[in-house]
Amino acid sequence: MYVIADISIVPMGVEASVSRYVKRAHQVLADADLNATLCPYGTVVEGEYDLVTAAIKKAVEQVHAMGVPRITMTIKMGSRTDKAQTAQDKLDAVNRP
Repeated sequence: MYVIADISIVPMGVEASVSRYVKRAHQVLADADLNATLCPYGTVVEGEYDLVTAAIKKAVEQVHAMGVPRITMTIKMGSRTDKAQTAQDKLDAVNRP
């Protein structure tokens, strides 16, 4: 099952700047051969459900391995069975004149 996921992994109990943790989490998602698009407050990931969820788990584990004691995350996922659709398709539909 193909899904589009909007993921926000927020390290807690660390310094104010979290860019190094975000960079590591995003790298894990990109290395999983998923279409991973970094956004200002999260990452959009596209792919097969099992691959996406496994990559999210690995990203969280990697951030914890950097010494982060606590992580809060928000994950929104959607899937369709009536047609194939990418995140870009969704943006194009909204931006179409």
